[in-house]
Amino acid sequence: MRAEAGDPSQNLRLFIETGGCSGMQYGMSFDQTKAGDASFLSEGVPIVVDPKSLEHLDGTTIDFDDGLHGKGFEIKNPNAHTTCGCGKSFN
Repeated sequence: MRAEAGDPSQNLRLFIETGGCSGMQYGMSFDQTKAGDASFLSEGVPIVVDPKSLEHLDGTTIDFDDGLHGKGFEIKNPNAHTTCGCGKSFN
């Protein structure tokens, strides 16, 4: 996916933004590391998270499901009080 985005040197950015049906939603993009970002490496994939999003994402795990039930990212966030049925937004 990173190579298809046009610049394989970019990192996967995970962030939280206002929106979705539960108040906040997850977002992902490819981006360069910025000042203050937390950096992680997971299975060879560089991931960056801004400080404000990191408050909501501490302890979160992300899996990619390409099984029979669909294809996409599955986010398990222990800080979410409620989640939407789509799995992309939380409160």
